[in-house]
Amino acid sequence: MKRIRLRDFVRVVIAAVWIFHGLYSKILDGIPRHRLIVGQILGEDYARPLAVLIGVGEILLGLWVLSGRRTFACAMLQTLALVTMNTLEILFARDLLISAPGMVALNLLLLGAAWWLAQRDSPR
Repeated sequence: MKRIRLRDFVRVVIAAVWIFHGLYSKILDGIPRHRLIVGQILGEDYARPLAVLIGVGEILLGLWVLSGRRTFACAMLQTLALVTMNTLEILFARDLLISAPGMVALNLLLLGAAWWLAQRDSPR
């Protein structure tokens, strides 16, 4: 029986988070609060198409994570994306967040995993 490596497991979990939120939360509007947050920050008239666009970007980011290529650059982009999104959400849509500290804590865990993966994948 083949054992899954921790690195592969972490890669799949990170990718699953991005793909889930991109596809289910934003494109399929499975968590309407995401669209409402986009609308409050970028304008109600553009909320749906921009949520879909953001969702596509999140799915692409998840696929990049799965590819295992250029993990340092991938971790950098994930960091930029999450810091930007979290900052905008806290500043302009805090009333729509379930828990700003909880969101930040979970995203720090995700980024910690992304940077761990980048470090493990780097050539020695």
